[in-house]
Amino acid sequence: MSRYGKTPIELPKGVEIKKTGNKLSVKGPKGQLELDLIEGLEINEEPGKLLISLEKEGQSAMHGLYRSLINNMVIGVSKGFEKKLTLVGVGYRAALAGAKLDLQLGYSHPTSVPVPKSIQVTIDKSTTIIIQGIDKQAVGQFAATVRAVRPPEPYKGKGVRYENEHVRKKAGKAAKGKAA
Repeated sequence: MSRYGKTPIELPKGVEIKKTGNKLSVKGPKGQLELDLIEGLEINEEPGKLLISLEKEGQSAMHGLYRSLINNMVIGVSKGFEKKLTLVGVGYRAALAGAKLDLQLGYSHPTSVPVPKSIQVTIDKSTTIIIQGIDKQAVGQFAATVRAVRPPEPYKGKGVRYENEHVRKKAGKAAKGKAA
């Protein structure tokens, strides 16, 4: 058995778990998420916690994976997930236009990224993008998609970066002395 898979998942108040066949449904105050389970995965609900075990011993990697996926679902429907992106560069700014995120990132053309329906995007001071949602994977993927439009470059550090991301800067070319 997986060491991580054996640890119980704490269930906050207001979170309901329902298993029907190979589908697991987690419902909480922020919304509802569903997950397709593999065969041989047993979910036992006890007061205040959830235990996950395997019928067969050969799937220990899947044991830890599904424990993490279910734990992320429980956290998502109770607290939610958030990622913050910062725009660094002169004239770099972001704005919401309906269901699209408009980015001005130094290109000759405006760049827009469609926002998925399961995600809420807010903009603070036109240089900070706050991405929130209940699905950890969707929030992280959308943040990575926005960052990929203009990743931070290593010379001046301009671009889209995560809030606490540190960009290592390169020295650049040194000017040659004049031969006189």
